[in-house]
Amino acid sequence: MVLPAGVKLDLRHLPDGYVASADDIEKELRRIGHALSPLEIVVVNTGAGAKFGQADYVSSGCGMGYEATMYLLKRGVRLTGTDGWSWDAPFVHTAKKYAETKDAGLIWEGHKAGRHIGYCHLEKLHNLDQLPSTGFTVSCFPVKIERASAGWTRAVAIIDS
Repeated sequence: MVLPAGVKLDLRHLPDGYVASADDIEKELRRIGHALSPLEIVVVNTGAGAKFGQADYVSSGCGMGYEATMYLLKRGVRLTGTDGWSWDAPFVHTAKKYAETKDAGLIWEGHKAGRHIGYCHLEKLHNLDQLPSTGFTVSCFPVKIERASAGWTRAVAIIDS
């Protein structure tokens, strides 16, 4: 049995509230020397995980925009994860942009990519800074919750030896 390979994108250099683009993903993939394959699991280290439990956790880290999410999905990725509170940019930053532009398309744009290509994502992951860029697998153990749109998952990285 072959388990899904994991790929970690390190986007900690991007500012809080930044919306990652396809170009940001391509740059990181070039940096780590990796070409995505279908069904790989991509986790994104935004740096927010280091602030878990602190008041500014929910406003920390970058988010994945529609363009970046579709970049992954078009390459066959169907499961993604982040150490942030949400796959999208922290909502406090999105709310400010919406107030300025009145563009409702900015709200949950990464989530909405799933309307075009179905995928699942994990949020609030821990210890992504401990993972290599590649060379690990991911196993997920979700808990089914009746009549819910989301639930919790025990996600485990298994580092190749």
